Amino acid sequence: MSRNYNWAIPIMRAGYAGRAITYTAIAGLSLLAIWRGGQAQGTGGTLRDLAAQTWGVVVLCLIAVGLLAYGIWRGIDAAEDLEEYGTDAKGLISRAGMIVTGLIHAAIGAFALSLVLGRGSGGGEDGGGGGAIAQGVGAILEWPGGRFLVGFAALCTLGAGVYYVVKGAKSTYRKHLQANPFTRNADTALKAGVISNGIIILIIGGFLGAAALSGSEAEAGGMQQAFEWLRSQPFGRILVVAICVGLLAFAFFCAVNAAYRIVPKASDPDIESLGRALRA
Repeated sequence: MSRNYNWAIPIMRAGYAGRAITYTAIAGLSLLAIWRGGQAQGTGGTLRDLAAQTWGVVVLCLIAVGLLAYGIWRGIDAAEDLEEYGTDAKGLISRAGMIVTGLIHAAIGAFALSLVLGRGSGGGEDGGGGGAIAQGVGAILEWPGGRFLVGFAALCTLGAGVYYVVKGAKSTYRKHLQANPFTRNADTALKAGVISNGIIILIIGGFLGAAALSGSEAEAGGMQQAFEWLRSQPFGRILVVAICVGLLAFAFFCAVNAAYRIVPKASDPDIESLGRALRA
């Protein structure tokens, strides 16, 4: 007799909704800052900006709850294989990646919660002292074989970036979404969002690779440093605006997943996927 996993669906929906709010805040506030002559902010900077606003505390609460739920969802998903990735090498790697992704988002959620409680000051993805990523890389570089560990992390991150770009380009995300008139019409925006997220991850992976090669944590960074690197390129301001628009599309992708994601072991088996519908 198969187990009933319907209870996991609300956790999944809350998790993806939390991601949608987070990326909307990052991209939206960054675009507003650029419009006013400022600069784009990464995750940590965005969360601290929200904490400085009365209305922003409400958004922070939603982000904290949502991202903590996403961390729980990914743990459940990996442990119970709710999306049927399997137990072969590829499936186990995918499930391990879910756990890592869940932990990262849960950590961001915990940081958001600390800001709500008035206890967060540094930290965050791009907080003081070069950011939590740079600080973590600096600590690992001091370990025996630390550069190899950072290099391995860089390869994993670059692999994740390639995965998202290919996932968007080949539209494999469609198999996890319910087919209906809304998702059919939104497919172009969904594709753009997935690819944009992959590009950001590739840039961050490149920073980790540079840190491994140089042996310096100063080369490492997160979304804030990605924005700064893009801004230093020719037509940098346009590139930053373009990636922010892409992140808004990724926030939309997360929101669509919150509403219409198919979980094979928990959803109605008769639901038609977007992938099947568009192949018909």
